[in-house]
Formats: sequence, C-alpha cells, structure tokens
Amino acid sequence: MALDSTALRDLARDLGVGTDFWGWDGTLRSVADDTLQAVLAGLGAEVHSDEDIARIRREREQEPWRRTLPPVTVLRQGQAAEVPVHVDHGTMVQLHLELEEGGHRDLPQVEDFTPPFDLDGVLRGRARFALPGDLPLGWHRLVAQLESGQRVEADVVITPSRLTTADAFGSHRAFGVQAQLYSVRSQRSWGIGDLADMRDLAAITAARHGADFLLVNPLHASYPTPPMEPSPYLPVTRRFTSHLYLSIEDVPEFSRLPEHARQRLRLLGQEFADANQRADHLERDRVLAAKLEALNELYSVPRTPGRQALLDAYRAREGEGLEDFALWCAIAEQVHGTRDDLLRDLDAATIEQARTELADRIDFHAWVQWLLDQQMASAQAAAVEAGMRIGIMHDLAVGVEQIGADSWRLRDVLADGVAVGAPADQYNQQGQNWDQPPWHPERLRDASYRPWRDMLRTLMRHAGALRIDHVLGLFRLWWIPRGHSAADGAYVHYDHEAMIGILALEAERSGTVVIGEDLGTFEPWVRDYLSDRGILGTSILWFEFNSEGRPLPPENYRRLCMASVNTHDLPPTAGYLAGVHVELRHRLGLLERSLEEEHAADAAGREEVLESLREEGLLPAGAGVEDTVIALHRHLARTPSLLLGVSLVDCVGERRIQNQPGTDEEYANWRIPLADAAGQVVSIDDIATDERTARLLGAVREGISSR
Repeated sequence: MALDSTALRDLARDLGVGTDFWGWDGTLRSVADDTLQAVLAGLGAEVHSDEDIARIRREREQEPWRRTLPPVTVLRQGQAAEVPVHVDHGTMVQLHLELEEGGHRDLPQVEDFTPPFDLDGVLRGRARFALPGDLPLGWHRLVAQLESGQRVEADVVITPSRLTTADAFGSHRAFGVQAQLYSVRSQRSWGIGDLADMRDLAAITAARHGADFLLVNPLHASYPTPPMEPSPYLPVTRRFTSHLYLSIEDVPEFSRLPEHARQRLRLLGQEFADANQRADHLERDRVLAAKLEALNELYSVPRTPGRQALLDAYRAREGEGLEDFALWCAIAEQVHGTRDDLLRDLDAATIEQARTELADRIDFHAWVQWLLDQQMASAQAAAVEAGMRIGIMHDLAVGVEQIGADSWRLRDVLADGVAVGAPADQYNQQGQNWDQPPWHPERLRDASYRPWRDMLRTLMRHAGALRIDHVLGLFRLWWIPRGHSAADGAYVHYDHEAMIGILALEAERSGTVVIGEDLGTFEPWVRDYLSDRGILGTSILWFEFNSEGRPLPPENYRRLCMASVNTHDLPPTAGYLAGVHVELRHRLGLLERSLEEEHAADAAGREEVLESLREEGLLPAGAGVEDTVIALHRHLARTPSLLLGVSLVDCVGERRIQNQPGTDEEYANWRIPLADAAGQVVSIDDIATDERTARLLGAVREGISSR
C-alpha cells in the first residue's frame, strides 16, 4: 500500500524518533524508512500505509481526552503548573493534592476556554487546575473527585532544581580507586572478588592512601544458576545483586552451623585456593555452583527471632519487586531446556502455580538478597569508618538481558522487537548491539516512572555515589530493530526532565552523589543540562580536546565531573601506551582502516597528549612506563574536576583490557583477573603494601592537595 515518506518521517519525529543523526565523523546521516517503520513498531505504532499514519495521529489526539488525569506530573521545586482534567462535558470535578508526608491541598480551578471534544460520540470537556510552586520535594498524590462519586488518582513528583550532594567537595576535591570487583581476590576469596573483598579494598585504599571512594563494576544479578553471563553490564535485573558476590564466611548463620558442616564449607572454599592464583581466566560458573551449595546449607540453619525480624523488614521494604525477582529465580532454577523457554512459558497459570509449589525457593532467593544487602551495608560502613568521604560508588548498567527477571517483570514498560546499542564510532566502526530491551518512553510515563524510582532506591540504599553508565540514555537511546545491523538503527527520545528529575530526587533523599558517563555522541546542551541539575559528568583524558583538536589543558577541564585517565572499555594505561587495543581490534576484525593506518593515528594521538605533559614539565625525556602513568595522573590532578578516579589496574601495572566493545566470545571479556606488569596475580592482601600502588596514589593525593 502507498506510504508517504514525508508523512512517515513527520510521524516518527512527533513520536520522539530521530529521522537523522550526526555520526562520530561529523557527517549527518539519514535513517532509512524501513528502519523508522521497525522502530515505530517497537513503540506500538505499526505503519504500513498512509491510512495507518492517519489512524495513529487520530488515536494520539484522542488519548488525553480519554484520561481524566495525566498519568504523572513531574515538576522542579518552586515550579508552578496547571493540570488538565478531562471529564464528560458539564460534569463537575474537584481536585486536591494529598502530600507524601501527610495533609492535603485543595487546588483552585483556573479558566480554560478549550471547546468540548467529540470522543466516540460523547462530548468531553477540559477543566484546568493550578498546582502551587511551594510544594515540598516528594511523591504526592493528585485526586480528582467527580460528582458521580468516582475518584481518580495520579502522581505529582516534585524534584530538586539541583542535586546538592556533590557540593561538599567544592573546597576539598576527592579521589578514589576504580576496580572490577570480580577480578580482585584475596587469600580468602572463592576465586572471585566478593563483598568482603570490596569492604577490605575500600578500607585499605582509604586508610593507607586517603582515597574517598571505591568505584566498582555493576553488581547486578545474573542467572541464579550456571552458566552465567560474564558481562556485569548484561544482567537479568538492575535492581538486585548477584549471588556470586556474597561472602559465605561472613553470613552470621555460618558460625551457627555444626562443626562438621562448617568444616565442609571451609573445604569447599579452599578448593579455590589455586584459582585465586590464576592470572589467565576467572571461573564464574564453578564459583557460583559452589556458593549455591554453601548457601543451601546455610539456609537450613534456623534464624534467631531478631534475624528473622530483620529479614521480614527487608522483604516488606523491597516489596513486590523483590518477591517477583525471587519467584523468577526459583522458576529459572527449574528450567531444563533453553533459557528462551523460561520467558516463553511464564504465563499467568505457571506463575500462580510456582508461587505455591516453589514457595521455599522463593524464600531462599529473597533471603540471599537480604544477606547481600547486609554485606553491602557493612562495606559502606567500613569505607566511611576508614576515612572515605563518599565510600562505595556503585555502577548502574544501561539495561538488562532480553530474557531475564526484569524483561519479564517489567515487560509492560519495556519495548519489544528492538535492542539498545550504539551507532558506529572511532572505537567500533561497525556499531554495537548490546541486545537489551529499552524502556518504552510512554509506557514508563504511564507507570509514573515508578519502576525507575524503585530501582534507584534499592541501588542507592548503601551507595555513597552512583555512576550511571551511558547517562545519555536518559535523553535518547539508539534502538536497533530485530534483524537489523547495529549501525542500522535510530535514536528514540525520552522525557529527560522526568527521568533526571526523579534521579535527582532519590539521590538527594539518600545523600548519593551521581556521576553520569556522558561520553560518546551527544548534543552540546546535554552536558550543560546535567551540570545545572547537579549531575557530575565524566572526563577521560585521552578523549579531551579543545576546539582546535589539541589536548585540553588541565585548567579547562569541567569542574563538575569525575576525571580519569582511562575507562573499562580501554586497556590499562600501560597497555594503551603500547597500542595493545589497536592490535586487539585488528585481530578481531573490528577495524575499517589498515593496521598500519590505525597504529599511526593512535600513536599520533597519544604523542600529542604526552607532548603536552612535557610542556607542563611533568614528563622528562626517556621516562619509563610507570613514570608516564604517574605523570598522566599528575596532569589530571591539576584539573578543577571535583572527583578524580584512578584505575586499580594502573596502580599495579596491568596491561590487558577487561572488555573489547562490540565482541562477545571473540575475546575473554570481563574474565581477566587482576595481575601486574609481569603477569603475576595481585591480591587485595598485596595491595595493602604494594609500592607501585603507593607511588601512584601518593602522587594523586599530593597533586590534589597542592591545588
């Protein structure tokens, strides 16, 4: 059937879909019509003809008239607004606001001369009421009382104009350590870094070196049984924590086991003594299987009345979200076919049957999450006690697996038939498909953004700071329709005022500093907007250039940001200086230029940065790798940036990259243990007395103190 391309593109823009975009090379690219049709289908707007376009426009015009109240109203504190109320023409309606902390406000009606609207043969009228600008922060409830006695409710969310949690570092900047927790083991680890290791690493870096935070990779949950997805950025849920990170010996019930049972679990843990010394590869699946065996043993220990009361309180606080996640884990344990079957078979009858038949396993998985919550609280408390002003900085991934707990439980607010990714850039010239279902912008709004709020509340409960991976996704995400290449997608826009406003509200309430990873292709105003809202940005030394394409002088760095030399998607600095990332991308077939051209371009870019260090007097001629790494960090210490992150891999001389974007099994992503320049494992116990770590962190501490 006929399809007017201009009308299609107009509709796409009206629905928040970008019809063109600027590529990393500065070229404006147009999105193909068939891609736009597929993306619109993901939004629930199937378009095959001009008649479909007319139908969708008609439905969207009618939508607000069908609702009595808008699904949610998100405002900044001090901002007055008017709320439209739609009722049958001539119907009387009153509106009041029930405040979160108690009490209510009657809202005055204001004039509205909008004529009635014919909706399916019924005239609908619009009244308008004023929301005052003096409402307190929080989640309030708008109540419309109709003359028929019907009561209609909706959320009003008052958010901070600006998040203030980072203001404390204005006169005394902070630095901290960035680590991939799973890769950092101690002598007592079970082959994988755990929450006890996180606690100890935070305490050591604070007390020995003056660090103010420890940034760790996302600790989100993967599948509850092997095999596990190795990427911490591809979880089954972003709200809850992986069983893998639990420290078995720190579970209080461990001490209440019979001696023979305690000995059996000790022997189980000791089986990983050799694994702790391996520098080539991490074995998540084996570790998870052993920890599940131990946890099942510990679960059989009766809890004291006090412990049971704490567990009950935790379950009540986390509510339906926790119960559904525990239910999903219990069902996932029973799957004997492919994991595709798990999502396909979760119909209402299966769910209700599982709630009864798997009640004990649901209790088990809720109990495990409680243990994890307690150990994260312990780690944050230890970090602060050791002197950290921020403590643990957690990391929020962009999304979740297509088949997982969130993709099931939150299916009503996630888009189907599309995946999140990124268009081509200079580091992956074929684009990236992260294979994650995105938030559906309108359905998330219709849910009052509560799924977003609930996730943030859980993550921020024991976080001194929260890093938001790809924070630009709160403005727009690159949607890739199923069956399309990663480069063949389109940007879909979100209500960033609502998303970031709610983020700021929950962070202000919990006292959490928020850092957004704002790297990549974005519109210039985005960084200014984040800064105005009190959200810190991210600066990576190798990516910072001035308008002339020269390395950015340290004094010109942003103040409201966390600056670091590298990121987990680049090699450690020692490896970057050697160009190992170029060799790796060539080996994996990810380059579009020849190896020689890439090496030359990469070396020229590095040399520009190093030359700027020489001009500053930080890098003497003939400096070795360690001195160069220290000089790069001294350079960053001269910036005004509020936070400075130092990668643990740089502290110990590691060269290997943790993750090569755009790859899966082609490279051992997220499976590289922490090792030094000689390839020898470096444990947390070593870090306490490691001279190289002391030199680098000492240089950073000295540089910050001298500013």
